[in-house]
This record gives sequence, C-alpha cells and structure tokens, in this order.
Amino acid sequence: MKPYLIPTAPVSLTEEIKKSRFITLLEHTCGVDEAKAFIQQIKAQYPDARHHCWAFVAGAPDDSQQLGFSDDGEPSGTAGKPMLSQLMGNNIGEITAVVVRYFGGIKLGTGGLVRAYGNSVQQALKLLETKYKVPQKICSLQCEYAHISMIEQLLQKSEGQIIASEYAERVTLRISLPATLLGEVGDKLRDLSRGVLYLTPDL
Repeated sequence: MKPYLIPTAPVSLTEEIKKSRFITLLEHTCGVDEAKAFIQQIKAQYPDARHHCWAFVAGAPDDSQQLGFSDDGEPSGTAGKPMLSQLMGNNIGEITAVVVRYFGGIKLGTGGLVRAYGNSVQQALKLLETKYKVPQKICSLQCEYAHISMIEQLLQKSEGQIIASEYAERVTLRISLPATLLGEVGDKLRDLSRGVLYLTPDL
C-alpha cells in the first residue's frame, strides 16, 4: 500500500520506423474497465490502422490482478509484453498505453518489433507528467456524539474523510484514510478518547 505515481495528463507521440508509423497514446485509467474503454476509444479513433497493441497497469504497480496486454495481430510477445515491461519498469500505476501501427510495407522482424513497441512507450513515458497517489484504506468507527468534533479535526489533519455516517444511539462512521497513516491515526484516536475509540479496517 505504498504511494505510487499516476499520470496527470494524456500523452501522444508519433514516430516513423522503417516506413511504419507508430502512434503511442498514454492515458490515466483507474481500473480495468476504464483501461478497456480507452483501448476501444483509440480503436474507434484509428479504425484503418493495421494494429492497435496495448498494455495497462490499471491499479497500483504491484497489483498483478490489474495488468493486461495484447499483441493485436503482431507475432506473439513482440508488442504487448515489451510495452507492459516499460510501464512496470517505471513504477507507474493507473495507466494504459496503446500503440497504433500503420504498416509501411517493410517487415521489422520479431526483434525489430520488440524494440519498436518497447521504445515507443519508453519515449512517450519521458513526456508523461505524474503525481503521487496515496492508497486509501476504508475503516469503520463507532463513537458517541460528543466525539464527532474531535474525530473530524483529526481526520482533517491526516487528509482523511468521513464517507458515510449512521446516527442511532451511538454514531457509526465509515472513514477513508491514507493507508500509510492508518496506524498513527488509530493510536491518536485511542489516546484522545482514553482507549474508548478504535478503528476497524474493512477487509
């Protein structure tokens, strides 16, 4: 749950390699559905291209459940994998890369294709603007009405927020907190409430 880089603006880069035109597009995509929607959007934007190869890291860089790639008709292993390797090597999350290829009549061979697709993404990444994203953790907290003001002040200082609240005899709050501050905020809550309040992280 460490902070990681995410794109803050899209990138588009066009190169010609042995008469083939390679258009590389990078986009911030949060989740697999957004990544797939962006790929479809590019296919619709360049319908006459021979290949639309892609790779994505749709979540945190270390979340292997949110990785994907495709050679889209190029020889197996020559496009999607080298593209994904570039994304993962830069420790960037929530990003999709699509390389659109207009074939120029000269075959590049498997080694040439690996270099072309990998380098296209590498060059585009040099133009990418990024910022750090701190993963959030959702917790539950039960408290008395008298505690709410103190809890709100503590959350404000730690860049957390109340995302849902239920008022009954006691108050039940659902809280979103930076994962890196979870232990610290939990300790402060216990100290300030003399051991009465404690966070329950969602599994």
